[in-house]
Amino acid sequence: MPTAREIMTPGAVCVSERETLADAARKMADLDVGSLPICGDDNRLKGVVTDRDIVVKAIAKGRNPADIPAGELAEGKPVTIGADDDAAEILRTMGQHQVRRLPVIDGHDLVGMVALADVARALPDRPVGDLMDAISKS
Repeated sequence: MPTAREIMTPGAVCVSERETLADAARKMADLDVGSLPICGDDNRLKGVVTDRDIVVKAIAKGRNPADIPAGELAEGKPVTIGADDDAAEILRTMGQHQVRRLPVIDGHDLVGMVALADVARALPDRPVGDLMDAISKS
């Protein structure tokens, strides 16, 4: 079974915890992605910000994304996957936490991102269908 390192998108670009949500949105648009890891001044992963987070947690509440640091949305310990964890562990982690994207960590270093689409390309249909059912439950 393939590992996270084998199916991830390498070279994840971070948004600094001090950069604004507007900065994060611009980076997402430039990179054509829907989420970015939030990294601290210590280069450690602080969380993940999604395009949906920006809309729901800022714009929909009448807040200006240019005034909100990305770090404000870094809540709790980020859900990650180890670079050498296999696809079954990726599926378990995504399903358990109901997420579609995971930062891939090697030691303490962020080495990439693995998305549901990456898993779908690497695995047969059945496990991916089961994951979609788990993620879609509310």
